[in-house]
Amino acid sequence: MQRKFFNLILLPFVIAGISILASSCQAPETIDIPVFDTQYERYVKTLSSDEFEGRAPTTPGGKKTKAYIEAEFRRMGLKPANGNSFRQAVPLIEIEGKNFSPLQIRAEEVELEFAYMDDMIVGTSRLQNSVSLEDSEMIFAGYGIVAPEFGWNDYEGIDVEGKTVVVFVNDPGYELEDPGLFTGKAMTYYGRWTYKYEEAARQGAAAVLIVHETGPAGYGWDVVRNSWSGPQYRVGGENGEPTVLVEGWLHNNAAALFFDRAGFSLSQLKEMALSSDFQPFSLGMNLSLSFDSRYSQSDSYNIAGYVEGSERPEETIIYMAHWDHLGKEVTPEGVKIYNGAIDNATGTAAIMSIAEKFASLDPAPKRSVVFIAVTAEESGLIGSDYYARNPLFPVELTVGGINIDGLNVYGPTHDISVIGYNMSEMQDYLERHARDQNRTLVQEDHPERGYFYRSDHFNLVKVGVPMIYANSGNDFIGRDEQYAAMVNEDQESRYHATTDVVHDLWDWRGLHQNLWLFYEVGYELANSTDWPQWREGTEFRAIREESNSMRE
Repeated sequence: MQRKFFNLILLPFVIAGISILASSCQAPETIDIPVFDTQYERYVKTLSSDEFEGRAPTTPGGKKTKAYIEAEFRRMGLKPANGNSFRQAVPLIEIEGKNFSPLQIRAEEVELEFAYMDDMIVGTSRLQNSVSLEDSEMIFAGYGIVAPEFGWNDYEGIDVEGKTVVVFVNDPGYELEDPGLFTGKAMTYYGRWTYKYEEAARQGAAAVLIVHETGPAGYGWDVVRNSWSGPQYRVGGENGEPTVLVEGWLHNNAAALFFDRAGFSLSQLKEMALSSDFQPFSLGMNLSLSFDSRYSQSDSYNIAGYVEGSERPEETIIYMAHWDHLGKEVTPEGVKIYNGAIDNATGTAAIMSIAEKFASLDPAPKRSVVFIAVTAEESGLIGSDYYARNPLFPVELTVGGINIDGLNVYGPTHDISVIGYNMSEMQDYLERHARDQNRTLVQEDHPERGYFYRSDHFNLVKVGVPMIYANSGNDFIGRDEQYAAMVNEDQESRYHATTDVVHDLWDWRGLHQNLWLFYEVGYELANSTDWPQWREGTEFRAIREESNSMRE
């Protein structure tokens, strides 16, 4: 799903303009898309209704969501995947910051203050009631990357123990578009915010602030505000991984201002950071900040059921989607519900519908087909991470899988956009069944935004399971470029906003087109003896080969 974002204040005007534009776009061509004969539309509308309150984990709306999916799995006749239960408990720690002070930056003859939400977003992953930094020295560490395989170390020669690290988002390949540097325009995992926090913690930093820029991040500041404020979640238990005291983002304008007071322009620092011989250095400024932190521990749940294979039930195909969204927010103007119709009622309803169809097969497929609705994706892919570490079915016997996140709702297309293009042989199955629909596969529009690392499939990828993550492209059947432009603006304006609801622009034919495609891919694999592999040269191939040896 291609994502760029608008200020929420402008949404009524944007949507009004889109409505006018939509009325002037070319009328849809009549095309026969067979209906995926399940209760898909009911599932979508139920999950994204106000009754489910935005489906945030551990909230009443989240609990209602889990119960609904579980009841539907049971009604379909799926077998529970966790013994006699459809639920896999995911230990969650909920952490919410309160009473944020301004972020103060001081140096000789310089004193700046930045406001929470507008200029910066900060939080903590540590379990403590109050957080305070007092005159923490600020270090500029370029992109905050240590990548020996690329000959890159942004922390070389400096001790950041107890200090605040300031870094750019993404990786150097994005800016230079040099295929010989990292992976060129396509983001590596080194470019992800999760990596920046992890590496700063390994270096012993007390805090890390990522400078937000819409292009390199792949999303606007509104997404940072909506996603990183309010309750945040992490996996409970002892995982042995260090965390910094303060994790945060700094608005681009705020960063430009304090860089200027430190004697640098943002562009100067960017140029320095893009050099392979970059050396980190002190900005000559100190940071102070404090806030309270409330935390609690509870379980959320992945919901998992399966259709047992008739010949090789120990071998499994996985369909995965996240059921959670951002919940609701109480404001002076009233309650705002983040319904999450596209993200990800469409995906959750898809695995429910595909499960419904597999459950009706007689005979059952030869391999088992597993359907997992995972929790806390919006909080950092937590449910899928927990499943990958604690699989209900052995990883070495997991043939492959399909992740469904944010399906196209604007009508059928000629093309399929593949996130992580040509990385595994799973793409061959997708291509074959796309061809049966007279469709072609294309690379995602913006590989630099790192979508391959931003959805639940990635946690299974990390343990070697070949996964497909795909969606419709931009070549809408019977529509012109004006319509495609309207779609782009509309979906971007609704992402992580209260306007992500089922609305009049939805054309359900495209959804049914993709449901058939994903079903057919899984059906072929579930009735074959194939074991798809990663392509030569991918970093996950060796992990898969180790799984192959365990299976043999």
